[in-house]
Amino acid sequence: MWPFNRKGPSGFSSSSTAEDVTQGVDGTGLTAIVTGASSGIGTETTRVLALRGVHVIMGVRNMVAGKDAKEAIVKEIPTAKVDAMELDLSSKASVKKFASDFNSSGLPLNILINNAGVMATPFMLSKDNIELQFATNHLGHFLLTNLLLENMKKTSRKSRKEGRIVNVSSEAHRFSYREGIRFDKLNDKSGYSSFAAYGQSKLSNVLHANELARTIKDDGVEITANSLHPGAIATNLFRQSNIMNGIVNTLGRFVLKNVQQGAATTCYVALHPQVKGVSGEYFSDSNLSKASTQGRDSELAKKLWDFSMNLIK
Repeated sequence: MWPFNRKGPSGFSSSSTAEDVTQGVDGTGLTAIVTGASSGIGTETTRVLALRGVHVIMGVRNMVAGKDAKEAIVKEIPTAKVDAMELDLSSKASVKKFASDFNSSGLPLNILINNAGVMATPFMLSKDNIELQFATNHLGHFLLTNLLLENMKKTSRKSRKEGRIVNVSSEAHRFSYREGIRFDKLNDKSGYSSFAAYGQSKLSNVLHANELARTIKDDGVEITANSLHPGAIATNLFRQSNIMNGIVNTLGRFVLKNVQQGAATTCYVALHPQVKGVSGEYFSDSNLSKASTQGRDSELAKKLWDFSMNLIK
């Protein structure tokens, strides 16, 4: 496994864990929202941020699972400040309620981690009649970010601390449909590919972060926006594919990251001082990386932004 231990310029590698990359970082006084926090890397991200003193709000679709995850974290870390709130990213109404409840709570917001996702699902439409992977992985997070941004700006100005928005994407963003985003055929069942649709949603995560970084920079507020690839991880994202699930369970421990390693890049981008002031970038293995050509297409990013704004009206 020697190639996985090769450290990049940050001093970390693909085998670094979330605890490794946040060692010595004090997050006391910071508040973060982590979506999809009731399982997998979302739970580990929550645990490690809480370990470093961050007050974490878990955005979870299943409140029973969220409560269980929260209790496990608090049992391990008695000082942890963790709360769970219901959030279904495939429903605009649920996203709006979550954001409204959070904003009216009076809590500040320093860090937003758009982590939740579904992967390679059969063709389905969301409650709002939008292709499910695009709706959940991109549009729900796009709307959530939009609704929380004023809170983040206010928090940044008042606290004089940098706010950070982190989109958990994937190397799968390189394997979208040929045109990148199927603006005119988003809900076309006949041309649907479960993996290309997943790639499309992950490409959207990259483009969203890039355009967000540009618009925030124009505002002159101290908030960064970045995207990342967490690594190939054995999580329940593979549950939709029996074949993939079998491969993961059989070979996963040899070639895939564990959850502790999988949450590392998210925690690095969210907390590490090395990332201060860095915005509109793509990270992998807790190091700067390079997104695909489409992922760096500013015109495509602007088009997706306008398209998404129309969909959330």
